[in-house]
Amino acid sequence: MKKVIILVLLISVLGLVFYNINHKKTNTDELELFGNIEIRQVDLGFRVEGKIQKMLVEEGDSVKKGQLLAFLDNETFKATYEKSLADIQMNKALYANALSRYERNLPLCKDGTTSKLECDELLNTKDTTSAAVAASKASSKGAKKNLYDTSIYAPDDGIIMTRIQEPGAAVTPSQPIYTMAKNKPVWIRAYIPEINLGNVKYGMKARVLTDTIDPKTGKPREYEGWVGYISPVAEFTPKTVQTTDLRTDLVYRIRVYVSALDQYLRQGMPVTVKIDLTSEEAKGKK
Repeated sequence: MKKVIILVLLISVLGLVFYNINHKKTNTDELELFGNIEIRQVDLGFRVEGKIQKMLVEEGDSVKKGQLLAFLDNETFKATYEKSLADIQMNKALYANALSRYERNLPLCKDGTTSKLECDELLNTKDTTSAAVAASKASSKGAKKNLYDTSIYAPDDGIIMTRIQEPGAAVTPSQPIYTMAKNKPVWIRAYIPEINLGNVKYGMKARVLTDTIDPKTGKPREYEGWVGYISPVAEFTPKTVQTTDLRTDLVYRIRVYVSALDQYLRQGMPVTVKIDLTSEEAKGKK
């Protein structure tokens, strides 16, 4: 009988402990979410076709906005552009001659000394050569653009993620040569359960914690951020979100932008987001 009483008491104690663990008081001033780092990526390629002459950066290299990354063999494009400049000069000379002839004969056309047919021909020649000048300028502008596009320049500060081609390869327009990850903006993709949606708004401050321990502090690396986007459309919780009780509930996707960036945040990295539900001011802008 004593064994039965002891067993009942033991079960009661364990049940009480289990209840306390699973019903511990939560922080109502802070919402904890789980998400992943997202960084914008850009596929870089040439706008024109040709053979790659040189590639100047490797995977993992940091690049600055406007930095030359690769270029094609541009001899043909260069010759086309130079010819377009010569065509402009030639058409300008033809137009100047036609204009001079027309202006010299204009008084004779008015008093009828020169026949109407000849006057019309002079006018048509002037207009035609003027149009030729405009057309050659437009053609030269296109040739200059094509020559410029035989080179790839970094559209922004970032890191080269993949080097897809090699020198000597013949490429077509828009064929990817590099994939680059931009340094900013960096945000966390997370999901808010519907029950908490009414407590979150744009600009709320947030703390972002990684799983990585900072050896200087002995604590997870922490970053400041703010809520920069809240989806207006509900969706089912993605399978990649590893929560215990919300995997089949409707949620709203949000973006939490990180304020001060460093080299430790990487694409796809899992993080914990803690949103300060008491904050009223926007921490920053996109």
